[in-house]
Amino acid sequence: MKFNTKVIHGGQKHDPATGAVMTPIYQTSTFAQTSPGNPINPDYEYGRSANPTRNALEQALVSIENGVRGLAFASGLAATDCLIRTLKAGDEVITMDDLYGGTYRMFTKIYKDSGIVFHFVDMNDLDKFQSLINENTKLVWVETPTNPLMKLVDIEAIAAITKKQKILFAVDNTFATPYLQKPLDLGADIVMHSATKYLGGHSDVLAGALIVKDAELGNQLHFQQFATGGILGPMDSFLVLRGLKTLHLRMQRHSENGQKVAEFLEKHPRVNAVHYPGLSSHPFHELAKKQMKSFGGMVSFSFASGEKRDAVSFLEKIKIFTLAESLGGVESLANHSATMTHASFPPEKRLEIGITDDLVRLSVGIEDIDDLLEDLEQALV
Repeated sequence: MKFNTKVIHGGQKHDPATGAVMTPIYQTSTFAQTSPGNPINPDYEYGRSANPTRNALEQALVSIENGVRGLAFASGLAATDCLIRTLKAGDEVITMDDLYGGTYRMFTKIYKDSGIVFHFVDMNDLDKFQSLINENTKLVWVETPTNPLMKLVDIEAIAAITKKQKILFAVDNTFATPYLQKPLDLGADIVMHSATKYLGGHSDVLAGALIVKDAELGNQLHFQQFATGGILGPMDSFLVLRGLKTLHLRMQRHSENGQKVAEFLEKHPRVNAVHYPGLSSHPFHELAKKQMKSFGGMVSFSFASGEKRDAVSFLEKIKIFTLAESLGGVESLANHSATMTHASFPPEKRLEIGITDDLVRLSVGIEDIDDLLEDLEQALV
């Protein structure tokens, strides 16, 4: 089954009770039993363990990511937390120096007294990366492309190392989605999504997901989820499942518009640098062509002046783009990373990795490209 068919039919069955084509919203917390310990349907006993609507979403995620087990969570951070909870004091994690701010906050603040050691490194420096590996290394965590600088990591190269060392390898695939990039096919063990973003696609749901290609690991993570409770509710599961059915159409337009926005910005005299892997000037353009189908709708740029005030002025002038947190919806959004998504980074750390005060991140939506470019033009005056 091809991807564009999978997003609609993958892992899906007509409702067994009614024949409904679209999975119903099973808005129930519990399920009837005929005798103690004998539920009417052996798959469903209590909503924290399983729900038919959530199960339909999880099967769809397995299908489009080519995994064997999927789990849907209340947010991307809940999914991340579930995975980190499998570790114990003394274990070590190697991750990127350029991380989503929420992930960085979790690793450095929530788990700072856990005894788990986190190493932050440029994952494109494979020598440095390998120098950090030791007998306590249990997990490698990467984002590609990264938020907000659009750096890429060679998934196959990292996977070759982690497989040899028998280390779990997880990829945050939120920016790319499985339409553009399939980490499990490239050698990763785990894929994480903030399904709030492109998978849901309509800025109306908070959700997260883990998809794995090892059934035993999937069972372990499901127990963690069941025991700690970070599940996705039936209504939210339905919203993400509905969003998935147009993922391929939306990502095509996001990518088309993203490319045109990046090319426009690259030529603008007020713009200093544009971060978009679809540009030939991007340092990871060749890698993007190798491991991605297209280049997505996320674009970041900085100003020729290097001044924060120019970024703020731009963000106050936009009309079709909306100044807001988040990304991946049908509508175009703009973000000031230093004060919004990456405010939890110490200022010196932000500057070290390249998140300057004049950096603006755009989530390019699926509106008419002429309207988007006109909005950017007037806001850059």
